[in-house]
Amino acid sequence: MLDWIKSRVSNAKKQRPPARPGLATTAEVIAPAQHGIPDQKISGNALRVIERLHEAGYDAHIVGGSVRDLLLGLRPKDFDVATNATPEQVRQVFRHSRIIGRRFRIVHVMFGRDMIEVTTFRGHHSNAENKKDGEVHDSGLLLRDNVYGSIGEDAIRRDFTVNALYYGVDRQIRDFCNGMRDIQKRQIHMIGDPETRYREDPVRMLRAVRLAAKLDFTLEKNTAAPIARLAPLLDDISNARLFDEMLKLFLAGSAVKTFDLMVQHQLFRTLFPGPARLLEPGNYSDRLIHQALANTDDRIRRELHVTPAFLCAAILWPVLQQQQQHAEHEGLPAYQALQKAAQKVISEQIKRIGIPKRFTLPMQEIWELQWQLSRRQGGRADRMLEHARFRAAYDFLLLREQAGENLHNLGQWWTDYQAADPEQRLHMQQNLGREDGGARNNNRRRRGGRHRGGPKPDQAKTDQA
Repeated sequence: MLDWIKSRVSNAKKQRPPARPGLATTAEVIAPAQHGIPDQKISGNALRVIERLHEAGYDAHIVGGSVRDLLLGLRPKDFDVATNATPEQVRQVFRHSRIIGRRFRIVHVMFGRDMIEVTTFRGHHSNAENKKDGEVHDSGLLLRDNVYGSIGEDAIRRDFTVNALYYGVDRQIRDFCNGMRDIQKRQIHMIGDPETRYREDPVRMLRAVRLAAKLDFTLEKNTAAPIARLAPLLDDISNARLFDEMLKLFLAGSAVKTFDLMVQHQLFRTLFPGPARLLEPGNYSDRLIHQALANTDDRIRRELHVTPAFLCAAILWPVLQQQQQHAEHEGLPAYQALQKAAQKVISEQIKRIGIPKRFTLPMQEIWELQWQLSRRQGGRADRMLEHARFRAAYDFLLLREQAGENLHNLGQWWTDYQAADPEQRLHMQQNLGREDGGARNNNRRRRGGRHRGGPKPDQAKTDQA
């Protein structure tokens, strides 16, 4: 497909859609024989939507990431449609549909469990007849964007050139913004002035790095240049929306690359200010986060279950250790210090990212079980195996060791214990007193001291910061 783009894109036909002067007035038109996307690769329901809108007298195209991914030989996650029909007109065509949103009014057309998102072609907010439809904050943030326009206007309102590709009922692709060229160059290129576009919606900075990581593209230099300086604009985005964006960033199979780009462009510190203060290249915090993200990417590739609770627990763990140490120095016993630290770390983090309780509660359990996993005497080990959160806590323990935390082979002990028969388990428990009794007694004597197994170098660097 990319070879075809190199040889054909410069020879594509031209079409002139209706548009206002000074906007995108021509599109490169790529015929089916040239782009080579077969119908069976496209959602049948998406095709039904554009065909039924066309039959009703409207213009409609499959647009955005699905077209881009098909050209790259990838499997699209979903298919979106853009049309010149208003949301109310789309509702009249499709009985099983609903209009959602205030800031951006869109229509969800339902086909059983499948949903196709339909948006009306956007115009520039300055053309709004009703000022509320194109309301802009003093910072440049678009508060509402319900100004409708032509397909050419819609193209330049999209974020990146590779997302401004339109697939129509005639099976032709229309490219208004040189998206084909940037696919060939393997680069993410903002449409229009990057700073203006980021101010309109700061989340576009997160999308830029996420898309670059997912596609293994580079960020075009002008697109990348203002990101670090404008990253604080994300403070104006609701914590609930940032949680949704975090899921897209880290649970899409390219979390390691995404994280590295976020750190490079100073976006990570805006979303995770606590962990960012501890982060230095190659230190314990850096290794732990990289290992957690690599494990997450691997599980997604193998189509295994992943949860934000485990990932957030890993990202915040070094901050928790630091806070627990402070609480212990104030005289609290280790377990109470851990609980106090967990509550403080979570309350601080949800100010930036609105992690729901259905994830913060498991996070806290995973953290607390790290303390309990080191207490294996008597029947505690067998009871621990029965705990609903044991597997997550055990995986987290192994993650800490993989990142270089010295836990005196505790992870291996639990690995062996799970595989052992009852007689072997009894023998392992009988040996516990001889193996780590001295360490436990020493730990009891220095109850207010440093949390056992914590990464000392990182903690010192944090105190200095």
